[in-house]
Amino acid sequence: MKIYRKEHTQHLHVSLDEAWSYFSNPVNLADITPSWLRFRLISSLPQEIYPGLILTYQITPISRIPFSWVTEITHVKEKEYFVDEQRFGPYAFWHHQHHFRQLDNSVEMTDIVHYAMPFGPIGQLFHPLLVKNKVEDIFEYRRKKIKKIFIPNGEN
Repeated sequence: MKIYRKEHTQHLHVSLDEAWSYFSNPVNLADITPSWLRFRLISSLPQEIYPGLILTYQITPISRIPFSWVTEITHVKEKEYFVDEQRFGPYAFWHHQHHFRQLDNSVEMTDIVHYAMPFGPIGQLFHPLLVKNKVEDIFEYRRKKIKKIFIPNGEN
């Protein structure tokens, strides 16, 4: 099984409390997900994540074919990091770390995603054709959306 890795870092000109409050609230996930994914939360959600929280949603990433996706928040260290892992969904493996670090005048937020394609070698053939660019597009959308939400006057 080939494991792919995507890492993205962004600086937010807000307090660590504000950044944590926004990103640890699962309701906000829909706000930072591109509309073309047709993201729809299915489970009821608390206002803040906790270890063991199960999130159920539906996405439509390719050709109007909906996928159910179930993730579990497996680790939480308040104001430092949390991890979500796919339990059922479109990937053979999905592990997403969200890290937060207070700097002098900003918060450094780093996402690290490890994932594997389903269907072994056949899935790996489709990765560069269908999935790699979609993952890149999702992170680019999030970068721009987060910039609008947290960074005054578009600075970075």
